[in-house]
Amino acid sequence: MLTRRKPIVALAVIAGALLTLIGIRFLLVPDSAAKTFGLTPAMAGAQLHAIIGLRDIWLGALAIAFALLGQWRALALWFLFGVLVCWADAAIVATSGGPRLAIAFHTGSGVFCLVLGVAAWRLSNKEAHAG
Repeated sequence: MLTRRKPIVALAVIAGALLTLIGIRFLLVPDSAAKTFGLTPAMAGAQLHAIIGLRDIWLGALAIAFALLGQWRALALWFLFGVLVCWADAAIVATSGGPRLAIAFHTGSGVFCLVLGVAAWRLSNKEAHAG
């Protein structure tokens, strides 16, 4: 069981740290972060950058905490709900004329969340039945 847990914890911590860094980037270099995210200039504003930055920092820290505390069901739900957010972000970027690379990033992030969410859910079920 321990060997199954390690890759999930590692990937969750990496994903959480990445999301936290994206949030910090939105706060420090908002225009560049918005462009990379796929937002058009009409959509981007200082308040929007702050909202996205703070959201990403909070959510990234939450994923790290769930992974390090072994809260597999909570981590699974976090990633599974993240699928919806990632794919909604992809749709927003796509319908606003954003770059294809940003659309692909958000779509791929959703797939990553789906895979990791299912893995964390399975781990939570195995630990519940083992203990």
